[in-house]
Amino acid sequence: MYLLSNKVVVITGASSGIGRAAAFAFARAGCKVVLAARNAANLEETAAAIRKEHPEVLTVVADVSREHDCRQIMDAAVQRFGGIDVLVNNAGISMRALFREADLSVIRQLMDINFWGTVYCTKYAMPEILKNKGVVVGVSSIAGFKGLPARTGYSASKFAMQGFLESLRIENLKTGIHVMLLCPGYTASNIRNTALNKDGKAQGDSPLEEGKLMSAEDVARHLIRGIERKRSTVLLTRQGKLTVWLNKFFPRFMDRMVYKVVSREKDSPFK
Repeated sequence: MYLLSNKVVVITGASSGIGRAAAFAFARAGCKVVLAARNAANLEETAAAIRKEHPEVLTVVADVSREHDCRQIMDAAVQRFGGIDVLVNNAGISMRALFREADLSVIRQLMDINFWGTVYCTKYAMPEILKNKGVVVGVSSIAGFKGLPARTGYSASKFAMQGFLESLRIENLKTGIHVMLLCPGYTASNIRNTALNKDGKAQGDSPLEEGKLMSAEDVARHLIRGIERKRSTVLLTRQGKLTVWLNKFFPRFMDRMVYKVVSREKDSPFK
């Protein structure tokens, strides 16, 4: 078991959704939490709510697509708390558009945030993670195992993240650090509201019934448990686990099933 009490935890994308829920979960576990996100107002609101019961909170306004910002997050964590034990690469953005219609800047933006943000943050956290035999987490997706139509950039970024972190885990088999992938299925959050359309603008409305999806709080509980139990990969939701398993043995069948699911979404790009 990995004991989280008094550990310094850095969480990117911490102002909403899974990141916000994780911030509360780590604080309740007795961690010192460093919260990073682009939205300063939401970030401070999250920190203020945590400070009512847990004072050890630091906020850093940052855009993980910028290497300099990622370095500043880690420098701030070390300066305030003396080190870094756990890095949760959670910051991410999605998309919803057919590739043939999407501006290439949309794909580039997803790769910059979802993939390069993970690479930058991990790079600058690694000296402390290695020193403390700590943990690197990537919040990926079932879309990192199965390509999703109309989410080409999103799936590509998550496949890339998973390949990067798997390689990192193998590199560090003898160093004592733990690398974990957390792969939720559909989770209730604002990621679909902020998903980019073909022109790079937020689509605004979610095509899914958010109330029926796994909650961000449930995901955060699985995140904490996975770290404590030193899991390599945590797959979430029954649908997500079934998708990954079936895709191993029946990939062409799953191509058709995934197409069918997306085509039935509200305002599907296939209609």
